[in-house]
Amino acid sequence: MDKKIPDIMNPEFERLLLESMADGVFTLDDSGKITSWNPAMERISGYSAGEAVGESCTLLNFNRCFRKSCPEGIIECGIYKHERIDGKECFLKHKNGNDVPVIKSARILRDKNASIKGVVETVTDLTELHKARREAEDANRKLGEIHRFDNIIGKSSPMQRVFSTIKAAASSDATILIQGESGSGKELVAGAVHYNSSRVGMPFVTVNSSALSESLLESELFGHVKGAFTGAVRDRTGRFEEAEGGTLFLDEIGELSPFIQVKLLRVLQERELERVGESKKRKIDIRVITATNRDLYGLVQSGHFREDLYYRLKVFPINIPPLRERKKDIPILTSHFIKLQNHKTGKQITGVSQEAMRILLDYNWPGNVRELENAVEHAFVLCEGLHIDIFDLPVEIRRMEYRPHVAKAYEADEKTGPFRKKLTREFLLETLEESNWNKAEVARRVGFSRAAIWKYMTKWNIPMKRP
Repeated sequence: MDKKIPDIMNPEFERLLLESMADGVFTLDDSGKITSWNPAMERISGYSAGEAVGESCTLLNFNRCFRKSCPEGIIECGIYKHERIDGKECFLKHKNGNDVPVIKSARILRDKNASIKGVVETVTDLTELHKARREAEDANRKLGEIHRFDNIIGKSSPMQRVFSTIKAAASSDATILIQGESGSGKELVAGAVHYNSSRVGMPFVTVNSSALSESLLESELFGHVKGAFTGAVRDRTGRFEEAEGGTLFLDEIGELSPFIQVKLLRVLQERELERVGESKKRKIDIRVITATNRDLYGLVQSGHFREDLYYRLKVFPINIPPLRERKKDIPILTSHFIKLQNHKTGKQITGVSQEAMRILLDYNWPGNVRELENAVEHAFVLCEGLHIDIFDLPVEIRRMEYRPHVAKAYEADEKTGPFRKKLTREFLLETLEESNWNKAEVARRVGFSRAAIWKYMTKWNIPMKRP
């Protein structure tokens, strides 16, 4: 017994089909008059079916039809010559006067004798897509602003050398290795290279190599296909492919496992990759920037990092100096972070007291610029005046221990005289007089912490203020 095929092309079914569609659909007769208008067209255009039916399609005032504006009549329309329009992105004029971004498609309808009966057109609303595009463009623009050269703060000689290196790196397409301590600004430097290079309009993708296990990192970087492993329920694009045309920044490169090192080396050599669970090779066009806070050459010598990969990554090295080696930048960095916190909190703090600044200058900054930024944010919580004072600073900075290389750095920078290891009561009194009893200045001159100077003054019964 043959199954009965339902008559799905009856008028009632067609009506329900048109009404249920998310895309706008309308039809024209052979004279160019609108003959039907579904609810989605009412939503997209603002015109009701009663207002649209019987009118010409010029009602919508499409800004592009066959690379020109809408003609006066249907006979002049390019649809008769081309028979169809496929996915043309354009704008229609909403009833309220706004331009609505859409994708327009059209087809000629013919009868059995090949005579033209009319035209059917579909319209897909792109308003949400355009909104997402604008948001992405705004985010990209803001990223570009964040990574401008002038957002990497520093006037010291070491930082001037870094700026020169960034400019040279940006003008090439070489693989870059950024080396610097934690908190020294490696990602800012990577972003500055990308956003000042010829790849500026393309993606800047960041991956922290130490944040994921080997298997997860493999999938994250190279992508996978459906069924490649338990939980791979669909294909996934990896970060290498996401960065196509742009830059992939791999942070903490020294943490890569030997297996991932081999796969990364192959990508750098061949400029192609395979997704996990797939044998198909995919070509990629990206720039790779890596960064580490570890001694990568030391890892090579100890056998923990591939030597061939090391030299592939270190085509163009950029070394970021720690904050303790560029202390001249501390005042301008502090001022920059104060401005940021004023904007964020609504406070009106104007600066740092002389005593607090001396503490900041004497501190060793193991966390570098990030630690300084956190110290300023901490001070904003406690500060009730116009200036950040000593006791607004984090306790670990106020209770710092003496570090010999800090004192030596000052002597080389400001010529404060020879470093003295032995401190006597007489010499301390003499230095107090020379420093106008400024304990922070005394600490700087003799190479001791300010807390140590206070202890010696108490021990030797020296008053805290000039007698």
